[in-house]
Amino acid sequence: MDNRQEVREFLTTRRARITPDQAGLPVTGTRRVPGLRRSEVATIAGLSVEYYARLERGQIAGASTGVLEALARALQLDETERAHLFDLARAADGIPTSGRPRRRSPGKAVSRLSLQWALDAIKDGVAFVRDPHQNLLATNTLGRAFYSPVIGDSGRTPNLARFQFLDPASRDFYPDWDVFAQMCVGIMRAEAGRDPHDRGLQDLVGELSTRSEVFRRLWADHDVRTHGAGTKRFNHPVVGELTLVYEELAVTAEPGLVLLVYTAEPGSPSAERLRLLASWAAPAQTPTVSSQ
Repeated sequence: MDNRQEVREFLTTRRARITPDQAGLPVTGTRRVPGLRRSEVATIAGLSVEYYARLERGQIAGASTGVLEALARALQLDETERAHLFDLARAADGIPTSGRPRRRSPGKAVSRLSLQWALDAIKDGVAFVRDPHQNLLATNTLGRAFYSPVIGDSGRTPNLARFQFLDPASRDFYPDWDVFAQMCVGIMRAEAGRDPHDRGLQDLVGELSTRSEVFRRLWADHDVRTHGAGTKRFNHPVVGELTLVYEELAVTAEPGLVLLVYTAEPGSPSAERLRLLASWAAPAQTPTVSSQ
């Protein structure tokens, strides 16, 4: 991924989405561009028009923290977008991923028994480990049953992004498919900003861009997001509709990996359906996802 192009397109798309009214500016005359003009962003940020134009051409190397903060305020970036801007600037300066050493190969984590034991200790919720490439590296027993439409029986490491954009079954599994698609791409965008030299992620983006018009369009929007916590709806082929809350936890021993846990509100229909799914999965006793 070309850093200058990433910076150029990110700043351009952020500028295009802010109206003069949102920025507290008077609207005068005919406007030929969507959103703010370069000169308006420069004024709000306290920068010269020439310097801001240079930044928007992708020449962000050497930009100070003060300049980046001013840009973030002028473009009304949220916390995830602000972090993404700083990641792009660090990459331009040649600083390792978010100022820390490059991540280790995420595939090593599945061989750690302690991590699998931690997953297996979670009995009433769906628990799994995901890497920055959206690979589903390990699950607990309930997680394997829950993600059976994703895991399938192909033997290939299950990948949530490929399932989202390339498998028609995802539209049944995710009732809010469009929302899930935006979330998936936003998370991948943020990961790409943190480590623009991640060849595995580059290859995945290239594959999905070639095979999915929806992915290609969403990727061009340059929206970024973090997962964190929230609520999602699913339609499972065995137990039907589930409304689950999720929490995402960083696996600090393996930078880049996250552990996600999905649970249902106690006493809710979804909690009962999760118990039903656990009973359905119990005879299999297959706690891990195969990986190659």
